[in-house]
Amino acid sequence: MNSLMNHAVWFEAARPALAFGVSIIALFALLKSKVAQSIVDRPNQRSLHQNPIPRIGGLAVLCGILAGWIGLNYPHLWVLLLTVFMLALISVVDDLKNLPAWQRFLVHFLAASIGVIGVSGGQPWLILGAAVLAIVWMTNLFNFMDGSDGLAGGMALFGFLFLAVRAAWIGDTVFASLNLVVAASALGFLWFNFHPARVFLGDTGSIPLGFLAGLVGFAGWESGVWPFWFPLFVFSPFIVDATVTLLRRLVRGEKVWQAHREHYYQRLILLGHGHRNTALLEYALMIAVGLSALWGTLQSPMTQALLLGVWTLIYLALARTIDRRWREAKK
Repeated sequence: MNSLMNHAVWFEAARPALAFGVSIIALFALLKSKVAQSIVDRPNQRSLHQNPIPRIGGLAVLCGILAGWIGLNYPHLWVLLLTVFMLALISVVDDLKNLPAWQRFLVHFLAASIGVIGVSGGQPWLILGAAVLAIVWMTNLFNFMDGSDGLAGGMALFGFLFLAVRAAWIGDTVFASLNLVVAASALGFLWFNFHPARVFLGDTGSIPLGFLAGLVGFAGWESGVWPFWFPLFVFSPFIVDATVTLLRRLVRGEKVWQAHREHYYQRLILLGHGHRNTALLEYALMIAVGLSALWGTLQSPMTQALLLGVWTLIYLALARTIDRRWREAKK
């Protein structure tokens, strides 16, 4: 009996390593296949890269996640697998046929609704509806932010890593393992995506990863693993950039669904920091935010509110600094 228990413990500990290995092996195989030649991101006037790059990395990340989740004793695993499969399927079709936006959003809302109802323990409909909207936004903003070498992979790595640490901290090892598998799969992808990138995530990767960030965040709050603000805080480097950029474009009456170069990470690159330095700066921000969030979960509600206020001021200062430099560069 003890031998069986030891084997089970070792298998749980090996899940992230398995996910990392499968992600890398799948990428090697995909990059040598005809798939890499058929699904390619070709640069245009709004791109930040100059050469055609395969956008198939998401397939490898999903392979790593699936391998790491096999046999995981998480009660809502079927919900995650079903909804992620739905999003991956519509994303593959979109990569091949360029579907209308309304068809993509319909599937996003359907997946978010199934996910929220599936993991919920009976929350009021108002909360469920707000959660669906938040998850759909998280799904798409992750896609919006996937435009620079190493950026989306890094956010997935650090974001899910901090979720795993929090879950492990309170003793929920299964939920910690679930999140750590996603982080490990992202790390395998990042091996090929850090500047100069040999592969991009594509919608098949960015859409499911954004969705998981939202749904896992909701599930963790629902089960008491973390306060509601914790996952928002952990993923705030993406949430703040994408949301502020969207609101700014809406105020100006621009078509928000069209590609552009107005995200703060895009401006950093165009201001001369380049893909590598921009990614490293973003990683530093992600780590600082994640560590602050972990510390905040141990504090009183008053201290937590103060922490959120301090980070709001930090984000405002960073945004103003980049905006000022951007205006000066355009003179």
